[in-house]
Order: sequence, then structure tokens, then C-alpha cells
Amino acid sequence: MTAQVNGDRGVTALEQLDNRLRSAWSAAGFDEALLADPKVWPRVRFGSWVGGDRDGHPFVTAEVTKDTLADLRHHALGVLSRQLTDLATKLPLSGNFQKTPRALKAALTTLRESHPVTADILARQYPDEPWRQYVLLLKAGLPIDGHPDDGTTYQNPTALDVDLARLQDALEQTGARRLAETAVRPVRRALDAFGFHLAALDIRQNSQFHDQALMQILEAIGQPAPDFSEWEESRRLAFLNAELLSPRPFLYKDTGIGTEADAVLSCYAILRRHIRHHGRAGIGSLIVSMTRRTSDLLVVYLLAREAGLMKWTPEGLLCQVPVVPLFETLDDLERSPELIDAFLAHPVTRRSLAFHQHDRALPLSPVQNSPVQQVMVGYSDSNKDCGIIASQWALHQAQSALAAAGRRHNTKIRFFHGRGGTISRGAGPTDRFLGALPPHTIDGDLRLTEQGETIAQKYAILGTATYNLEILLAGVTGFSLTNKSIPAPPDVHAKIGEILAAASRDKYVSLIQADGFMTFYSEATPIDALETSSIGSRPARRTGQRTLDDLRAIPWVFSWNQSRYYLPGWFGVGTGLESLLASEILPLEKLGAFLKTSPLMYYVLTNVETNLASCDIDIMSEYATLVSDPALRERLFAIITEEFEKTRLLLTKIFGGSVESRRPRMARTLRLRADALKILHRQQIGLLRTWRAALALDTSAAEKLLPKVLLSVNAIASGLRTTG
Repeated sequence: MTAQVNGDRGVTALEQLDNRLRSAWSAAGFDEALLADPKVWPRVRFGSWVGGDRDGHPFVTAEVTKDTLADLRHHALGVLSRQLTDLATKLPLSGNFQKTPRALKAALTTLRESHPVTADILARQYPDEPWRQYVLLLKAGLPIDGHPDDGTTYQNPTALDVDLARLQDALEQTGARRLAETAVRPVRRALDAFGFHLAALDIRQNSQFHDQALMQILEAIGQPAPDFSEWEESRRLAFLNAELLSPRPFLYKDTGIGTEADAVLSCYAILRRHIRHHGRAGIGSLIVSMTRRTSDLLVVYLLAREAGLMKWTPEGLLCQVPVVPLFETLDDLERSPELIDAFLAHPVTRRSLAFHQHDRALPLSPVQNSPVQQVMVGYSDSNKDCGIIASQWALHQAQSALAAAGRRHNTKIRFFHGRGGTISRGAGPTDRFLGALPPHTIDGDLRLTEQGETIAQKYAILGTATYNLEILLAGVTGFSLTNKSIPAPPDVHAKIGEILAAASRDKYVSLIQADGFMTFYSEATPIDALETSSIGSRPARRTGQRTLDDLRAIPWVFSWNQSRYYLPGWFGVGTGLESLLASEILPLEKLGAFLKTSPLMYYVLTNVETNLASCDIDIMSEYATLVSDPALRERLFAIITEEFEKTRLLLTKIFGGSVESRRPRMARTLRLRADALKILHRQQIGLLRTWRAALALDTSAAEKLLPKVLLSVNAIASGLRTTG
């Protein structure tokens, strides 16, 4: 997840998850002995890129990454220390009444020799309680800085898990099976989930930034290639492949080369030092945003070689940190299968995947039957490019093709879904989201992001955190078990998807490319106010250009939501449905039945219906009055409202009733907050009008008004419970 995990609450949530599974398992009449081995239990692990994601964020420096890794490790060890302290209080077994098993007695002797000072203190405090002494000596071995002990420490979580497993076995031998299950097993499960690192830190950077870094390195060694980014792919590949045959770096320093090169190499140096001291468990992946060609990934290999993150083997180089592509735009998604096919065939990739396949850095890690290549898919930029149906269809098709490419190379593709907090950025009910994924793309595991306000909404309270984790864990487990028996969808489903995607995309693109659209958008939404705020993880625009391509997806969606258009989440759908009906492939009266057989289209269209219900035509029209050109306002607002009515009418017919009649709870929620939100929207419209007028005349007056404008943004976002 993209938020730092609250470790203690996470431990409790995971324990509740396990208890729920055990209860459900027993209620279903399954053999409880099948759950005896902790390796067979479903598991959840956490990741983060807070402190590691520097894509467009100039303040995420190497020092920030270093501090983040240290902070995550510190909190993880703190969680384990408290867990072991609590475990010790649950084991007041006396050696006078319970015979200490031989294996535990021998291990206790070894621990006492390793920690003589602590052992002496414990012997005086708990003279007849070997079980409690054993646990507290385990705690003494945690590698906590400044730990008040004199003995050796655990080098990795696996060694600690071995000693905990010995304790669990000893309790079972003694007849204390309930203690083994309720006291020791939760600690082992927490250790498996959090290790010594709490959450694995991903490092994300843009492919163009990597190119700049490499060009600066080449300039520093007297081989300038200022147009490297513009080289043909064949030329780039020839250069990179030749370099990757050698282990030698270009330079023997990693600073003072150039802004981008220094930033990349100093970050990688932090990763190298962390791996040397603590192993790879706390490091996630090197994620390459805007991956558009195979060479974008090979450039990262070359930069990793420069920073010492590559290993030289008799067969050649391999990378110690997985390199992960992120496919975001429509074009990138369409090219992704061919790109992954070439990347998986590359010898450095093959060696790297084999290296990570047998990585036993975490306890209880299952041995993978095949290498695993992670692939991240983004939901935001493709939606911004082509609208919601075309985006979802492209994602669906790309994932199917990527999974097939993995199978050709005997490699499992682990999909990392970059979902945002709104429907336009991939959000939606977790169970339906999982069910809508292509067959054979959930194969035992899955990664996804939780971002923005959804973190607090889903995980701030223990009960909701457990519930949401259970839905995710149960869904991935269930679909992994059933996916292999799901038949391929009929050919007609693909035809329907293609028609809907093509027609809706054409309609959507015709709007965002219409004359004056950017003027309408800039004035009818509070995008200019959002760009002055400091609430995002990076600047609103990638390079500062006033174009739609340069605008990031979060402010794009956020601004439309603020003005109650929700446009990226529905525009073009009505035209797509109209084209489908005109094609006569599927008549209107059979569309409802079709949706019951197409989890993808049912998921997408119910999400579209949710967005439509959140729109408010009256409020939309009031925001449109902010557009200074009356002709432009009337022309584009008419296009938007016409598509809105078309989409709403067709969805009502397809689903067999209005959203108010079919989803009364959601309709009631919208009604409850409608009047209060209307007041806030009108206040914001007035503030925007006054603020913009002041910007043209008096900068100081505009600066005084800006906090009120931003407060209105915050108030509306709180009322809608969504940003972008």
C-alpha cells in the first residue's frame, strides 16, 4: 500500500483475519488439520513508495529514501519487540509443573550463552519460567540499535521464525496446543507479513529522467549522446546490449555528474548500502513510469550497474532489485505485450528473475515454481487519454496478452494495479474489480495501490481495515482457485467490447480535442486553484506546459469532480452504447442479460452509473457560467449535457430501472448531503469568480482570497468524500 503501515494495528487486523478464516473453515466443515502448516494460509504483505516515489517530485531525495528505509525498519522491529513482550506474558508456564522439551531446553542454553547478561537478569526475575525466559531472550536478539544487550542479533527474520517455530512445537508437545495457536502463531504471522522492514519500499522514476541521467554519464566520460532519447529503438538496444555484456561501470564516482544522474545514482547507492547491511527484504522494485519501449527498462539495468546494484556471475550480469515497467497511457498499454516479450527474453532479465525466484529473504516464503515478473498497469492516464470504457477495455486486453507473454517464457506475471481513489482512476468495489479481471491473470497473488483518502476510509478503523483486507484476501484466493476452470468468453464479447471502446473513445476524444475545450475546462472547473495548492504528491503538471497532455491525471479528475461533472468517468459511454445497439450484434432487450455474463462490462457500467448519480446538472450549469465566452460555453456545455442524458437514459433501460429505484441506499446518501453541498458549490463559484478577477488586477488581493478558495476545495472534497 502507498501509506506507511500502522504496524500494531496491522498485527491486530491480520490476527482477526486469521481468526475469521479459521471460523469460516470450520463452519464449512473442512478439515482443520489442513491449516496446521502456516505456509498454506493466505497472506498479505505491505509495500509503500512514500519516500521512494520521485517521479516528478524534486523533494524525494536519496536522504529521504535513506530515512524512510530506516524509519520502516525501526517501526517493524518495534512492533516485533512489543509482540514478543506480549507473548512472554502469555507463557507463565513453570518448569516445576510442565516438563521443558529437550529441543527447547537445548535452544534455551544456546540463547543464554549468546546473551549472558540478559540471561542472568531473567534467571533472577523468572527463575522457574523457562518458556518466558526463552521468549525474552528472542526479544534480546532483535537487531534494534542501542539494544541494551550484549549478545548476537538476528540477521534476518527467517532465523527468528525458526526459533519461534521451535517454541510452537514445544508447546504442542507439552499439550499446550491452544497457546501454540493463539499466542505463538500470530507472532509468526506478523513476522511473515512485516519482517524486519514493515513495508517494502518501491522506487519509482520516469523513463525520461533515466534517459537524462544516462546522457549526463556519457557526457562525463567524453562520449556525449545528447540525442539518446531520440535514437531509434534498434540503435538504443544495440548500445545497451553491448554495454550490459561488461560488469565495469562508466565512472568510479556517483556524484557531480549532473542533476538527474546524481539523483538516480545517489538513490541507488542508498539501496546498495541497505542491501549490504540488511538484505533485500526491505527493498521493493525499481518501477519505471511511462515505460514505452524495451530500452527504457534496459537503461535502468545500466544505471544499476553504475551504482553497484548489479551482480556479476559466470553467465553475466543480473540485477539485485527487480525492474518493473509501468504502462499508463493507451498507446503504452497497446504496445506492452510486445515490449514484455522482448524484456523477458533478455539474458539479464532471465538471470535476474532466476535470482529473485529463489530469494528466501522473508520467512515462510513459498518456493516459486517459475520466475515472477511484476508488471504495473495504470488506470489514470489511459482514462484521461480515451475515456472510461476504452481505457478499461485496453487494460483488459493488455493484461490478457501480458499474461500470455509470460506463459511463453515460463514466467508468471504478477500484476500491480495502480488504482486511484475515484472510479475514473480505477476505483470500484474490490470484489467486482477482481471478478472483472481477465481469466488467468490472478494466479495466487496480486498487488494494488490504495491512495489518498481511501486509505483513511478503508483502514483508519480496525473493523473496516479487517473487513477490506478480508475482501481482498478472500477475493484473490477465491479467484486464483477458480480462474483455471473459467472458460474463455465467447467471441461476441470481444466484438461488443471493441465496438463500445471504439465509439466511446471517438466521442471522448472529439470533446477533449474540440476547439476551445481547454479554455472551457480551465474556467468551468477549479483546476487553476488546485494547481496552486500543496496537497499533491507532485506538481500538477509534468513540465509546466498548459496542455492536457502535460496535466497529471489526479488534478484532471479532481477538478471535474469538484464541479460535479465527473466527466472522465462517463463521457462517451452513451455514444458507445448507441453504436452497439446500431450494430445489431446485441439488441437492447438482451443487453441486461449480457451484463450478467460479462463481469467486466457489468463492473464498468455500474461504476459509470455511480458517477452519473454523483453528477448534478444544475451545479454543472452554474460552474459553466464561469466560462467567459458565451458561445464557447453554450456549444461545449450542450455537447456534455446531451451525452449525459443519452448515457443516463440508456443505462436506465439496460439495468431495468433508475438508479434511485435499484440502489436506494446510494441515492439516499446523495440526497442527505445534496443541500449542504449545493451551498458549498455556490460559495466556491463566487470565490472563483472574485479570485480570478483579482488575479487580473491585483495580485496581493488575489493572494488574500486564495486560502478561502482552497478551503472551499477542501470542504467540497470532504462532502463528496473524494478528490482524485
